[in-house]
Amino acid sequence: MRSGSDRAAFAGVAAALMVSAGSAGADGASVDPSYGRVQGDIAVVVGAGAVVAPRGPRAEAELRVRYLESAGIFATLEDAELVGSPSEPRGALVTGLELRPLFLFRWLKGHEVQRARFDLALDSIGLDLGAVFAQPAGTGFASRTGFELGLGLELPILEQASGPWIGVRGGLRWSDGALGHAAAAGADAFQAVLAVTLAWHQILSVHVVDVGDRPPR
Repeated sequence: MRSGSDRAAFAGVAAALMVSAGSAGADGASVDPSYGRVQGDIAVVVGAGAVVAPRGPRAEAELRVRYLESAGIFATLEDAELVGSPSEPRGALVTGLELRPLFLFRWLKGHEVQRARFDLALDSIGLDLGAVFAQPAGTGFASRTGFELGLGLELPILEQASGPWIGVRGGLRWSDGALGHAAAAGADAFQAVLAVTLAWHQILSVHVVDVGDRPPR
């Protein structure tokens, strides 16, 4: 049986779909203000690019999984060796949570302006909160840990959710030393980074909300 929270979630989606069905363009054709984002419940993002850091760039690969394009988890892997950069640290793994507060609010309230690239880009604004596992030169992986606060924006190449996107994210990183005892933090206690990626977004229907439901006997 569905829980009360599941029923509420489905009721919200149903109401939004009614709003969507009532929208029409000048030619009378129905307009989907979600641009395919509610054709499934999970978005998978796989991308690659570069991170610009104070001491040089690093190559980057990223993986993101979002629920209803609103909240999810992410992991990014950075490597200076791949681009022959003197960047310090030499590599880093960042993993954590992503929150996109605008999409469901704007969509359910009917605030989408039906200009696909503008709506998709605006709704993509997201906040990253993550743990950093860095590898300074001459040390092992994750020999230094820290915290990242990031802000990102993505630009769709096509006028739909599934497809290629260009992402830009800025991040502020603090080492554990900087957070715990600033005097002993060292020169690399704080870094500001900028990441630019080309990624593929794919909307999938995996029925996360249905997990735990049982078919009638």
